[in-house]
Amino acid sequence: MMPQEAIDILMSNIDSLWVINCAILVFIMQAGFMCMETGLSRHKNSINVALKNASDFGLSVVIFWIFGFGLMFGTSYNGFFGTDLFFFKTDKAEYMTYFVFQAMFVATAATIISGAVAERMKFNGYLIMTVLATGIIYPIVGHWAWSSSYLSKYDTVNQLLTVTGEVKATGWLSDLGFVDFAGSTIVHSVGGWIALAAVIILGPRIGKYSEANKGKFTGSSFPLAVLGTLILWFGWFGFNGGSNGTMDETVPLILINTFLAAAFGLLTGLSISYYKFKKPDPFYIILGPLAGLVAITAGCNSMTSVTSIFVGIVGAIIAVTVNEILNKFEIDDVVGAVPVHLAAGIWGTLAVGFFSDLSILDTGLDRISQIKIQFIGVISIGAFTFISSFVILNFINKFYPLRVSPAQEELGLNIAEHNAVSIEHDLISVLDKQSISGDLKIRGPQDPFTAGGVIGLYYNKLMSKLETSEDEKNKWRDRISKEVKLAVKVQENFLPKRNLKNYPVHGINIAAREVSGDFFSFYPHNDSIYFAIADVAGKGIHAGMVMAKASTLFEVLSQSKLDPDEMVFHMNNDLNNTKTAGMFVTSIIGEYNLITDEIRWVNAGHQPAVIRKNNGEYDQIESSAPPLGVIRQKDKGVYNIHKMKLNGSRFYAFTDGLSESLNDKGEEIGIDGSIDIIEQNYSKETTKQLDNITKSVINVSKSQKLTDDLTLICIGK
Repeated sequence: MMPQEAIDILMSNIDSLWVINCAILVFIMQAGFMCMETGLSRHKNSINVALKNASDFGLSVVIFWIFGFGLMFGTSYNGFFGTDLFFFKTDKAEYMTYFVFQAMFVATAATIISGAVAERMKFNGYLIMTVLATGIIYPIVGHWAWSSSYLSKYDTVNQLLTVTGEVKATGWLSDLGFVDFAGSTIVHSVGGWIALAAVIILGPRIGKYSEANKGKFTGSSFPLAVLGTLILWFGWFGFNGGSNGTMDETVPLILINTFLAAAFGLLTGLSISYYKFKKPDPFYIILGPLAGLVAITAGCNSMTSVTSIFVGIVGAIIAVTVNEILNKFEIDDVVGAVPVHLAAGIWGTLAVGFFSDLSILDTGLDRISQIKIQFIGVISIGAFTFISSFVILNFINKFYPLRVSPAQEELGLNIAEHNAVSIEHDLISVLDKQSISGDLKIRGPQDPFTAGGVIGLYYNKLMSKLETSEDEKNKWRDRISKEVKLAVKVQENFLPKRNLKNYPVHGINIAAREVSGDFFSFYPHNDSIYFAIADVAGKGIHAGMVMAKASTLFEVLSQSKLDPDEMVFHMNNDLNNTKTAGMFVTSIIGEYNLITDEIRWVNAGHQPAVIRKNNGEYDQIESSAPPLGVIRQKDKGVYNIHKMKLNGSRFYAFTDGLSESLNDKGEEIGIDGSIDIIEQNYSKETTKQLDNITKSVINVSKSQKLTDDLTLICIGK
């Protein structure tokens, strides 16, 4: 027989090998998160999402090495946080293995947040949040529940810790008997709580909950997202199996429980999607197994297989339900991180108290007491994590806005944050330039390994033949130009058609002597047209710059077909973040639908909109909403939508260049006088009416010059 010492060394080496292999499996999960989050994000943000997943891994490991591991596993200060083991170093293989495994866990907690805040958070802001999550919040709550695990697995701790009867080395939750075997709460719910705080502060993606965009915010590649889900499932065997810390008879039970919970979670998501949509919904099929995996993580070593199946099924149901609740309240979580990691994580942690074998838990508590302690752990960790992350992120957001601008968000973070222009984008730019100039010498980017590059290759061959065939050039020029213009239209609204002849909208702007800030604009879609009239409170170059910013925001947001209240909300906050020298913008922004004949608009501190009814009577519709750029708003509800069907009526909006113009007596005409002028010059031809209105105002002015811009729009037949 082998000496006992040799057996102990052999078993220790086997255990270390098992844990390090499991750490590698957990590392592979990082690739799973990247694939899933990239697939569920839109193509214009895919590079940004991938880079965040790579960057947060490296950053979290460094932060964890510097002070995170010490806060989590160091000598305890009253059970709340560790006080040593910073800049972790050791010559013991067992300790090195333990550090590597725990570093994989902290990286997982960080990357959970990435998908929730995708498509609108600044890259640098995300890195700041990663430091907060992995350097402070996760290690502290981890110390509460897991600090004792370091001591229980390795008794030769004299090189790392001094443990006496007077020195505390365990967290306060573990002293109470709280159990979270592999991190349903410590890893997953912590990441979910921080993600929830972040998405509330950031707000939803522009247009996500607009009526016109229902069902349009889908991921760039569901196959990639499903691949990521399968990689996560694969890596989870290391996540749960490695948490055992040793290769013993418990491991097979852990692995089969993990496998079954995920499998039944998938079938649950599939069943719910059939029930709701009468077809398999890819997002639900992704949510199901991940929720099952998160739920079983806390008790996979202490439950029977049948119980694990039940935990996985309920976890999937909870995740789907919470996802619907978030959408109802317009809390935009791109990948479902909150439903999966937070909600299912809470359920899984509580399930430990309800269903686990108490002899395996070995806490000395009865069933009721164990359930009570599990609730205490969930509530305390949740409260600390959510409140601290919300307060800190909200504070940072006031001085360094965490969200990109609306223009950058519409452009896409691949370009706005990383200048990573795709070959398809380059090709469309070339086609656009060629269609305008007609220059056959222009060549597009080509690459035999991408779809856009292959198109560019054949496009260049065609251009070369045309260029060298002088006799054929004139014959083919018109045809090529038309086809190029058709190619340019591949991206919806890339070059929006501005021919307004088919739309019952008209506007006129007569500039005064000085540079001012009035403008109006129309942005047409196939079945509707967006409109805006605005007046900057100020004169000169600064007013012109604010006007240009407001006009650009209107163009960008109209392209995304937002509801008017959401459009005004984002314009207000963007202008408020802009240094406008105290200037603000009064505006009326809305949408007219050609099919329903309904007009919807928001009045942001502007003069009242005026409606001329069929019988010649007028209604003035006032608004108490603030102008744009004055106060940063937290909720779009401050800007109420007015709506009505025109049914032959006409909608008018004008700046104070009309209402403050003078009558024959030198008095300002006001709103009532403006209505009188509109009626006196009423004509079936709207363009003629607007011309006559402006002429009548100018004629009254003795100097034939206006003191302020005169801007007027009319909508209706």
